[in-house]
Amino acid sequence: MSKTRVLVVGASVAGPTAAYWLAKAGADVTVIERFPELRTSGQGIDIRTVGVTVMRRTPGMEAAVRAKFTGMEGMSFVREDGRPYGTLTATGDPDQQSLVSEYEIFRGDLARILYDMTKDNENIRYIFGEQVAAMRQDGKEDGPITVEFANGLPTSEYDLVVACDGATSRTRAMGLSCGVRDHIRSSNAWATYFSVRQDLLQGSKIAQATTAVGGRFVGVGPDPSGVNRIAMMRFHPSDGSDATLPFREALKKGDQALKGFVTQQFKGMGWKTEEILKNMMESDDFYGSEVVHVKCPVVYKGRFVMVGDAGYAPGLTGGGTSLALAGAYVLAGEICTQRNDLAAALQNYQERMKPIIEDLQTVPPLITAIMAPQTAWGI
Repeated sequence: MSKTRVLVVGASVAGPTAAYWLAKAGADVTVIERFPELRTSGQGIDIRTVGVTVMRRTPGMEAAVRAKFTGMEGMSFVREDGRPYGTLTATGDPDQQSLVSEYEIFRGDLARILYDMTKDNENIRYIFGEQVAAMRQDGKEDGPITVEFANGLPTSEYDLVVACDGATSRTRAMGLSCGVRDHIRSSNAWATYFSVRQDLLQGSKIAQATTAVGGRFVGVGPDPSGVNRIAMMRFHPSDGSDATLPFREALKKGDQALKGFVTQQFKGMGWKTEEILKNMMESDDFYGSEVVHVKCPVVYKGRFVMVGDAGYAPGLTGGGTSLALAGAYVLAGEICTQRNDLAAALQNYQERMKPIIEDLQTVPPLITAIMAPQTAWGI
């Protein structure tokens, strides 16, 4: 029997994880990434619950993650004058984690670990600077998908196309014949991330965060490389309005426009915010994103399937990485079990992932009120 030909779209966390487990299941995998090289920037992310289980089943991964631990030992919430009023620390038990995880790692470091684990696999090929231009499924959607590419890769047929290209996945829009935002549910929140060379923590491994009226949150975290990592977030009331539209419009105009927008949102906030904003303007690893849920009625259609944020981004829960790891593992497991019936494998994948998605997409009560209250009384 010939190998299952799989196209994975996206080379961040979900993509290499899917490639690893699909290759283990006997597939021939091509991974494409629209950026010209692996993206190694990004904020701190957590590996929790089912993500820890998958990590421990991946040879060498847990040790590699521990070696790249961010070094953050806790988070202290501070007043405008810098005085702390509450500190959260890790529990010390990876199976019963607090808001501070034992497996805190920067997204770029995790992407590098997963890429290094897969780049020399004879059944996995990476192609950077490429993206899908069009997809076509023939007949009753139970046959191969013909894929046309945007930047020179020849048109090819694949038994399976796996979208791992994030919450605003353009591949999802093609695979499900919908708009890019059709299955996005906004959390009415957005975030920007960047690093600064100034040590605002003065050597401490306890991150600091402060909040201000209007749902504004600023966090400063340690980095073993010597820089500080910054997160600036804005939470708007869940009143049905599209409060993130101005952010998205600035995002489309590029980094300088978005930096100007963020400055207007946070100026005059107090604490170390003015220093942070000044450093932000000089940052070369700045990026921003809307915080969203992706709620699709299905996670596959024909021979097209989604893994990670492309199919089920969890918004404010912090479970995105764990969902991506779990999704890749479950999908490959079902394909391995149902070697001669891809349709059955995809149906089983959807059924097995449904309770996991529901669990990790559930936002804890009062999370936005705790992270960034809207009023002085709330703070």
